[in-house]
Amino acid sequence: MKLTIKWWLLLCWGVFGMHAAHALTQQEALGIAIGESDARVEALSKALTQGDEKTAAYLQALADDVVKIAKDQVLVVRDGQGLDPVTGQVVAVPQDAEDVMLNNRLRGEIDTALAALKLFSPDVKVRRQAALLLLKEPDASRRPLLDKALAAEKDTTVQSLVREARAAALLTSDAANDRLLAARELAGSKQPETLLLLNQRLADEQEPSVKKQIQTSLAAVQESLRWGERLGALFTGASLGSILLLVALGLAITYGLMGVINMAHGELMMIGAYATYVVQALFRHYLPGAFDAYLAVAIPVAFITSALVGAVMERTVLKHLYGRPLETLLATWGISLVLMQGVRSLFGAQNVGVENPSWMSGSLQLLPNLQLPWNRVLIIVFAAAVLMGMALLIGKTRLGLFVRGVTQNRPMASCMGVNTARIDTYAFALGSGIAGLAGCALSQVGNVGPDLGQSYIVDSFMVVVLGGVGQLAGTVYAALGLGLVNKLLEGWTGAVLAKICVLVFIIIFIQKRPQGIFAMKGRSAEV
Repeated sequence: MKLTIKWWLLLCWGVFGMHAAHALTQQEALGIAIGESDARVEALSKALTQGDEKTAAYLQALADDVVKIAKDQVLVVRDGQGLDPVTGQVVAVPQDAEDVMLNNRLRGEIDTALAALKLFSPDVKVRRQAALLLLKEPDASRRPLLDKALAAEKDTTVQSLVREARAAALLTSDAANDRLLAARELAGSKQPETLLLLNQRLADEQEPSVKKQIQTSLAAVQESLRWGERLGALFTGASLGSILLLVALGLAITYGLMGVINMAHGELMMIGAYATYVVQALFRHYLPGAFDAYLAVAIPVAFITSALVGAVMERTVLKHLYGRPLETLLATWGISLVLMQGVRSLFGAQNVGVENPSWMSGSLQLLPNLQLPWNRVLIIVFAAAVLMGMALLIGKTRLGLFVRGVTQNRPMASCMGVNTARIDTYAFALGSGIAGLAGCALSQVGNVGPDLGQSYIVDSFMVVVLGGVGQLAGTVYAALGLGLVNKLLEGWTGAVLAKICVLVFIIIFIQKRPQGIFAMKGRSAEV
């Protein structure tokens, strides 16, 4: 922290000159420290226009709550040692020295002032963030400082942001001509913060010509931001679709192969999420230095744990109920209740948090109003990798050949020597393991709780039925299609009506095409 402050203080010194026309005075330091809020803010604005290194150091001390006042003298006290912020000399700290009191408004003003001084930081990212903050908090009194920063700036992106921050500051001016020029300049902005500023100014503006220009600029900014909103909606839909795909992939295998209506599929996903939580806790306790690698271990653990639970379910209960879909529905529903209660007994009824590794934190900034969270981006990539692995397994391996044979014609596969009972177990374990992978992925975007699976079981069944029972390609199309359509409709109708519209569409579609998007191929499909 001290090194960073040192850098931008040196920059300020170089920009404003070692022999600045004005430096921080005792009266200004006192005016910022005591008095009414309005007077202190005004004193802060006056001191900021000079921008010398002593002002910057004093403001940082105020932000750090290390400034005291004693008999109209301001002192910066760090580690028990007093310092005069004006002269820089070490002074004794009187016994009656009192802390300077700052309310929320003053803290915000000081933070914004420090951001203004950071416009001269050697780090481009710091300057960009400072310009964005000043764009959000415009003040006409900061125009001289913004003019100096604009003259010294070399980076074109930061130049544009500082120019917009300067125009935003002019938008608060008392002169109508300044506001008119500012509104014209802001018409070319592509920042969502500009939209808010123009709307706020439009509500208060009385001058007709300025008001008309603000309306024109608002339309221009909205048009420039529209593509970001559209791409953001598409990304959100693709993210939801990838999650639905992960949840529905395993269900497509079990439902398509054995006709088992597995109501415990969501709980198998929940088990994968809790397996991820346990691996995270073990890494945090025993391998804290390798915490960022816990997800690489959690993925196979989640798959194996859910696959084993699924295999036990199939061998102990479901193998006795094949051909009786109503009984399998009731049995798996009962198993889901048992699994949820078991998790509540082991981990408690409250949600538990799974922390993202550092490499999944943050976001990818593509446009000013379009940020793609890394955890969502990587879940889409993960879903694509799981899908590719499933396609290779089903299409290129001996197990996949047997699964396809049993799916298309179980009696003929049995006559050819295929152990259909074993294939049923393998397939059910595989579908359960994929549900565990879905739970592992979901743990990275939300809390993990006993009811996690209940939120996705209905949607996953809709995906499987819409795509076509046992059809991998249909599952992909249905999952991504439902995710995109649902998110696009949410923008127009709201979340509840969007769900209803999607459900109505699926009902109508199934009425017209009961086999789904892709019909099952083989002799059994013709019976």
